Amino acid sequence: MADEILKNLCSSVKLERDRGYQKLTDFLKRLDLEGLFQLELEIIKLLDDNDASWETRHGALMGAKAILINGNASDDFVVELRVKTVKFLDDAEFRVRIAAGEVLGALCRKVGPEIYSSFRSAILEGIKSNLDRDSLHETTEQQQTELLLEKLGSSPGKDRPHGADAAQIFHDTAGWKSLETWMKCLQSVVEGCGHLFNQYVDQELLDLIFIALLHTNRFVRETGYYVCSTLVSIGKPKEGMEALSLEEENAVYRHGKQFSQHLGKGLADNWSQVRLAASVATRQFLKSIPTDAAKEQFYPFLIPRMCLNRYYVAEGVRIYSQDTWRQVTGGEGKVLVAKYIKEVVDYYIEATDADNHAVREAACACIAELGSKIDKNVVCPFIPRLLEALLICFNDDSWPVRDAACVACGNFVMCFPEESRIFWFIGAESLETVLAKIKEGLEGVEQQPASSDKYHDLDKAPATYGVVKKLRDNDMELHTDKQMYSCGSLAPKMGRGGGCMDHKFRKEPEPWELADGCVHLLAEMSNHQDLVQHVSQMLPLLAKSASYHHYTHHVCYMETLCKQSCDNALTSSAASQCLNQLSGFLGPNILKGRVEQYNPM
Repeated sequence: MADEILKNLCSSVKLERDRGYQKLTDFLKRLDLEGLFQLELEIIKLLDDNDASWETRHGALMGAKAILINGNASDDFVVELRVKTVKFLDDAEFRVRIAAGEVLGALCRKVGPEIYSSFRSAILEGIKSNLDRDSLHETTEQQQTELLLEKLGSSPGKDRPHGADAAQIFHDTAGWKSLETWMKCLQSVVEGCGHLFNQYVDQELLDLIFIALLHTNRFVRETGYYVCSTLVSIGKPKEGMEALSLEEENAVYRHGKQFSQHLGKGLADNWSQVRLAASVATRQFLKSIPTDAAKEQFYPFLIPRMCLNRYYVAEGVRIYSQDTWRQVTGGEGKVLVAKYIKEVVDYYIEATDADNHAVREAACACIAELGSKIDKNVVCPFIPRLLEALLICFNDDSWPVRDAACVACGNFVMCFPEESRIFWFIGAESLETVLAKIKEGLEGVEQQPASSDKYHDLDKAPATYGVVKKLRDNDMELHTDKQMYSCGSLAPKMGRGGGCMDHKFRKEPEPWELADGCVHLLAEMSNHQDLVQHVSQMLPLLAKSASYHHYTHHVCYMETLCKQSCDNALTSSAASQCLNQLSGFLGPNILKGRVEQYNPM
C-alpha cells in the first residue's frame, strides 16, 4: 500500500500526485509505528537520490510534510529532514523549492521556532540575494525581453530608447529568479512558528519584507503582502493577554506604524492582485490588535483606502473589502469616515487623478456616497473641492468614470443645492436652457438620415483584442513603431484612460440618439409637480418625433418612448394583459392586421 502511494506521490501527472498526497494523509491515520518507520526510510532514500526527477524530489518532500503534520514523526526523521531540506531551497524546479519551504514550516510546527533560528541566515540571505538581478543574468534577461517585446508586437522607436523600456517591461512582468519561493519559505516558517515567532520580528527582517513590498515586479509585491499577512497574524493576542502588555507581547503592534504605511500603499496598488493581497494583510493586521483605542493611530491612513476598495472594479477586491469593512468597523463605518473626513476627502480627490481608470471610477462612487450617507455638516466644508474633482472627471476619457461622476454630482446637488450653485445651474435658472435643449433634440429627429448606424465610423472588420477601431485607425502613420500592450498584463502602466478594461470610446450622437436622451429627461422632469406644465408643452413635439419611421433605429426610439411613458409596473402589466385578451378574442392574425393597418412597419 505504501509503495503504491509513494509511486502516485512521485508521478509525473499532477492529478496523481495530488491523489497520492490525499491517500498518504488518510493512510497515516491508521499506520502503526513500524510501518511509519519504514515509510520514513523510503522518503529519506528518495531525498538522497541525486539522479531523481524533480517529481520524485517533490513527492518525497510532500510525503515528509504529511508525516510531520501527522504528528508521529520520529526524532531521527526530524533530524534527517533538518539536514537534507535546506539543499532543496535552491532547487532548479520552483515546485520543489516551494515544497522544501513547506517542510521547514512543518518542522517549525513540530519542533518550534529554533528551526527558524537554525536556518534564519540562509532564508534571509536567499531573499537578499534574489532582490536584484546580477550581471550574470543580463544575457538571458535580454533574450527573454526581446521575446516578450516580439510577442507584444512592439519595436523600438526613435523617441523610445529600446533598453529602458525593455528592462521595465521585463521587470514588471517576468519571474524574478528564486525570490518568490524564498518569500514563500519565510511565510511557511512564520505560519509554523505562530505566536512564538514574535521574538524574531526585528528591524532587519521588516526592512527585507518592506523592500519586497516596494519591488518593481508585481508578483514579488503580491507574495510580499501575503508574507506580511502571515506575519501580522502572529500578533493576535493569546487569551488573557492584557492591553498593557501589547508592546512586549505583540511585535506587530510595536512596529505598527511601519506596517500601516506599507499596507496603505498596497491597498492603492495599480495591480488588482497586489491590492487583494494587501487587503488580506490589512484585515489580519487590524484583527491582531485587540482594542479599538490601539487601532485608532492607524486609521487615518488605512480607513480612506479600505473604504474606496469597497467600490473597486475587480470583484475579488471589492467583495473582500466590503466584508473587511463590516468586520473592522462593526457597523460604525459612517462614524469612522466622519471622524477622519479630512483624510478621506484628501485620498478620494487624489484617487480621481489616478492613472488607473478603475480607481478614478471607484473614487467618484465613494464621493457620491459621502454626499448621501455622511452627516451634511461634516461634509459641507469640503463640497467645493469634491465638486471640482468631479467636474474634472466629467471630461474623463473613460465613460464609466464620466458616468460615476454624473451620479456623484447628482447626489451632491440634491443634498447640497445651495453649496452647488457655484458650479451648477439649479432649479428655475436652468429650466430655460434645459427646455431649449429638449426642443432642439426632438425637432432634430426629422433630420435623421435613413441609413442610421450606431457605429457608422467604425471599421467593420473583426476587432483586434476585442477593441473597436475607427476607419482612420488603419492610417499607417498613426501606428508604425508604436507600443502595443497585451490584454491586461500591462494595462495599469498606461496613462489615464489606458488598459484593456478602458472604455475610451466616443462618437457624436445621431439626431435620434439625442432625442432618445431627451425622452429620458422629460420623464424625469414629469416627476416634479412644478414642471408638469412645461413637460405638457413638449408633448406635441414628442408625438411628432415618434411619427418619423424613415430611419433604421426608429424602433429603438419607440421602445424608449414606450418604456418612459409609464413606469408603473401594474399599469404596464394591465396593458400587456389587455393585448393578450384582445388577441384571444379577435384572433392573433386579425389583431396583427389591425396593428399593421396603423403601422405597416
